[in-house]
Amino acid sequence: MGHRLSKIYTRTGDTGSTGLGDGSRIAKDDLRIHALGEIDELNAVIGVLRAQIHQSDIKHKDTWDKKLSLIQHWLFDLGGEICIPSYQLLQIHSVHFLEQDIDQMNQHLPMLKDFILPSGNLACSYAHHARAVCRRAERSLTTLQQRDQNIQSTASQLLNRLSDWLFVASRQLQTQNSGTEVLWQRNINDIMNDI
Repeated sequence: MGHRLSKIYTRTGDTGSTGLGDGSRIAKDDLRIHALGEIDELNAVIGVLRAQIHQSDIKHKDTWDKKLSLIQHWLFDLGGEICIPSYQLLQIHSVHFLEQDIDQMNQHLPMLKDFILPSGNLACSYAHHARAVCRRAERSLTTLQQRDQNIQSTASQLLNRLSDWLFVASRQLQTQNSGTEVLWQRNINDIMNDI
């Protein structure tokens, strides 16, 4: 186990640099720090989703909580890989788990014939928010990977699969308790006429 934080502020970042896990220092606006920050934001949004599910009447709360806890741990591991260049924490089984769970959730969902708006109950909406943040984190990681070959492919696979998982999870969270998905309508004038 590494060093524990005994003091929260160190003043070492006051000049615009920050320390990586290997002891090196880089600028706070470095691509690596951007990717790390967006993965951290994604983890925080998933924490909000967990809290919302816990407070809601969603079925199978314990199962949702366990899955989201796993995902948060994987994201923390991913952050560790970004923070410590050439370090490997993620395992490919995390990607396989998400794929299998997507397939399992999809079995119970209606066929998707139209686009879905990122809306619905609060849990569904937070899952959509997490999906959008996940895609942004994936874009940052992709940019970093193009400039730094020391990031393993499992990192981008995890974020790519996680965004798919969050989309399917949003559908599951909306329909699980007999909710109706909010579909995109082709003719916006019909909506304007109803106002």
